[in-house]
Amino acid sequence: MKQLIEKIKILQQSSLKDIINNRLREFESFKDKGNDEWFSELCFCLLTANSRAKTAINIQKQLGAKGFLEYNENNLANCIIMNNHRFPNMKAKFIIEARKFSNIKSIINNIINKGNEADAREWLVSNVKGIGYKEASHFLRNTGHKNISILDRHILNLMLENSVIPEKPKSLNKKMYFDIEQKFREIASQLNMNLAELDLYMWYMKTGEVLK
Repeated sequence: MKQLIEKIKILQQSSLKDIINNRLREFESFKDKGNDEWFSELCFCLLTANSRAKTAINIQKQLGAKGFLEYNENNLANCIIMNNHRFPNMKAKFIIEARKFSNIKSIINNIINKGNEADAREWLVSNVKGIGYKEASHFLRNTGHKNISILDRHILNLMLENSVIPEKPKSLNKKMYFDIEQKFREIASQLNMNLAELDLYMWYMKTGEVLK
């Protein structure tokens, strides 16, 4: 863990810091956007499961909030196929089913006002088909919430390479996710960062990019 922390401290002294701070401000600005934009981001996170973020970004740009909210299942699937995305029919079904939560901003804000971000994540995992802890964390981070971690393969690989975790799990159940997330929190604490910020630094270390 110490070696990883030192590497991130070096990156904090580079121009990367401004790039990451700008991205964090973009996430924060989602709090001023409406339900349609939040729903589009939920669909984006549905599409990132078992796929590349860039592919999901391309589909989101092509469809926009209007497409996610109004296209029929065949049209959604065709768009997903055109972008060489995996599981087009299943993903289209998930998007159609998620439309019952088209007021997702209102739902999430109501949950957080009564509880916290962790409660909102539990609601997403329990209610939105196709959303697991990673995707729920991704959605919340992208809509301006900073205190939960996105444990995707890049983050897990980096944690493994730096001896933060002893092995990379083949799959993440709830207990395992929370156990690894606690280690992620420890790194963030030592760097005086929130989890959203740390995720962007670590993702950059594995990919050379700062996406969303």
